[in-house]
Amino acid sequence: MIAFLGTGLLGGNFVRALIKKGNEVQVWNRTAAKATALEADGAKAFENAADAVKGAARIHITLKDDASVNEVLAQALPGLQPGAVIIDHTTTSIEGAVERTQHWQQQGFTYLHVPVFMGPANALEGTGFMLVSGNQEVIQQWESTLAGMTGKVLNFGPEEGKAAGMKLTGNAFLVTLTGGLADTLTLAKSMGVSLSEVATLFDNWNPGALLPARLQRMGGGKYDTPSWELNMARKDTQLFLDAAQQGGVNLTVIPAVAALMDQFIARGHGNNDWTVIGKDAVS
Repeated sequence: MIAFLGTGLLGGNFVRALIKKGNEVQVWNRTAAKATALEADGAKAFENAADAVKGAARIHITLKDDASVNEVLAQALPGLQPGAVIIDHTTTSIEGAVERTQHWQQQGFTYLHVPVFMGPANALEGTGFMLVSGNQEVIQQWESTLAGMTGKVLNFGPEEGKAAGMKLTGNAFLVTLTGGLADTLTLAKSMGVSLSEVATLFDNWNPGALLPARLQRMGGGKYDTPSWELNMARKDTQLFLDAAQQGGVNLTVIPAVAALMDQFIARGHGNNDWTVIGKDAVS
């Protein structure tokens, strides 16, 4: 028996995938209609979390944040069977993941934080990535089960909370990327460059392919053989800012990058490779 607490887009498709594989799944969601909708797929919905977890050897959670996880698990506690395993896919703080691991161990349960890089389609198809860290004996016991729910399980070692940190790191990149794209599209529009023309550019030139080499260069600590000098990158950045001003639009991410560039130029790094602006983050 499996219980699933939190059956939104991601959790709901996890449930559907588990049922397709022949598992019996009991579900609960704060908005009850999202849980009862899964009864059409074969799940059994409950009005409260404690009833939903009764008889379940493992409980999966996909909720919003630390507070909601703590609240729902407290509600579920009266129904948990001895020795139940709690597998939490929620994106949370490092501190929260560590505290819950310790707290539930003291209560006689296993808590494993397994955040994911998966969308609803991935959950249904069993593709994507799950991140895990902590007690390696526990992870070894459950890794094959988790692998059955995703394309790949990434084990980041014995440090509790490391998986939470890796998830936040990845999400920070996604947020930064999307913010940068918003600036890019805003600037393009102000210059009369259409979305389809931007798409044509990126269909032919994939800057994402530069990421591994860029990360290696930023982490290498050697910036004195530039492929693009910081002074020149800053000059181009000013062209972005000037074009945006002329187009009457506001940019959000690029002004912050320009300010960071100015700081490093003032520190004497103008002739270094422009990736030097990441120096303080990696040194």
